[in-house]
Amino acid sequence: MLVVSLAAFVALCVLQRAPMADAFVYRAEGAAVVAGGDLYGFTVTEWHLPATYPPFAAILFVPTAWLPPLALKAAFVAGNTALLALLVRLSCRLAGLPAGVPLVCAATAGALWLEPVFQTVLFGQINLALACLVLWDLTRPPGAPGRGVAVGIAAGVKLTPALFVAYLLFTRRTPVRPRVRTREGLTALGSFLGTVLAGALLLPAASVDFWTRRLFETDRVGKVWIVDNQSVQGLVARALGDPSPGPAWALVAVPAGCAGLALACRAADARLGVLLTAFTALLVSPVSWSHHWVWCVPLLAVLHARGRTGLAVLSAAVFTARTLWLVPHRGDLDLRLPWWQQPLASPYPLLAAALLTAAWLTLRGNPAPDEYAGPPPLSIRTGAPAPRATVNCPHDDTAPRVPTRHGTAGEPVRRG
Repeated sequence: MLVVSLAAFVALCVLQRAPMADAFVYRAEGAAVVAGGDLYGFTVTEWHLPATYPPFAAILFVPTAWLPPLALKAAFVAGNTALLALLVRLSCRLAGLPAGVPLVCAATAGALWLEPVFQTVLFGQINLALACLVLWDLTRPPGAPGRGVAVGIAAGVKLTPALFVAYLLFTRRTPVRPRVRTREGLTALGSFLGTVLAGALLLPAASVDFWTRRLFETDRVGKVWIVDNQSVQGLVARALGDPSPGPAWALVAVPAGCAGLALACRAADARLGVLLTAFTALLVSPVSWSHHWVWCVPLLAVLHARGRTGLAVLSAAVFTARTLWLVPHRGDLDLRLPWWQQPLASPYPLLAAALLTAAWLTLRGNPAPDEYAGPPPLSIRTGAPAPRATVNCPHDDTAPRVPTRHGTAGEPVRRG
C-alpha cells in the first residue's frame, strides 16, 4: 500500500512539475555558508524566495549544496517519506498504540495525502524532521538522559518549536523528583542557546543580521494574509480584509498563547499536553503555512487511542479536504472573501481553537495531577503498550500497594 501511495504521489509531482522550491532555498543557504556569501541577501527560484531560518539551520543545510537538482528532489521525497513513517511510529508511541510494521506502513500511506504532509513533501520542507525531533524527545521517559536536547535543537532550526521549551520549563509535577522537569526545561533552553552560539561562532555576521534585523521582518517570510498562512494573524487579516492587521491579531494571539500553554502545563494526560503545545505554537506564530501543521498526524493517533473515533474522522476530513485552496485566492482575492468562505479559508486555526476550547472544558474544575506521567512506554518486541506501575487510592483496601523507597505509596491517581 505504501509503495502504491508513494508511486502515485511521485507520478503526480512529475505531471505537475513540482518545483520543490523550499528544498532549493535550503540548498542555496548551504551554498552561501560554503562560499562565505551573504546568507540573507539572496533570493532563489522564480518566486524570489529568501533565507528565513536562523544561521544554525543554514549550517545543517551544507550537504544539500553538493547535490544536483534531480538528486536533491529525490533525496527530499525519500527522506520525508522515511520521516513520515517515523512520525507515525512516534505518534503511536505518544498515543500508546501498537506500532507494528504493517500498521506503520498503512498509516504512512494514508497520511501522505493529508494536506500538511502532502505540501511538506511537495515543497521539500523540513517540518516532518522537526516534529520527529520534538516528539521523539517528549515521548522518552521523564528523567531520561539528555531529555530536552532535541527540543532545543528543533527550536534552533526553526523558532516555532520554542514553545516546547517553555512547556518543559513550566510543567513541574514530579513530587518524588521535583527537579527533573526543571532540569529538562533548562536542558532544552541550553540546547537552543547552544545552536545560537554555534551559529554566532561559525557565521558571526549572519547571526548579527538575523537576530537584530531579519527576525522581526515578518513580511520577509511571505504575505501574512494569503490562505497559505493558517495562523491567527492570517485568519484576522482575511476576516478584516486588511493585509497588515497590526496589533489587532496580537489581541487574539497573546491570550490564546497564554491560555494554550497554561492548559498544556495543567493537562493530566501528557499526550494532551504535547498536542496543546504544538497547536498553540502553530496558532499564535505570526506565520504558520499550511504545511507546518504536520502535527495532525499525532493528533489523529491520540484521538483514535482515546476512543474518539468520530472526532478523529472529522479531523482527518479537515486536514484532507483542502478547503483553503477551494476559495478564491489569486492576487488579493484572499482579502475579499465573504463571511461564509472565511471558515473554509482558515480550517486549521479554527480546529486548533476548538481543541483549546475542548481542553478547557475538560480540565475546568479538575485539579492538576500530583505526578507527571509520560506516554506509556512501548514494548520493544511487540510494539504494544507496556504495563505502567500505578499508585492506588488509600481508601481502596482491596487494591495492592506499591512499595517505594519512602514506604507504601498511598496518594490517589487522578486520571486525565
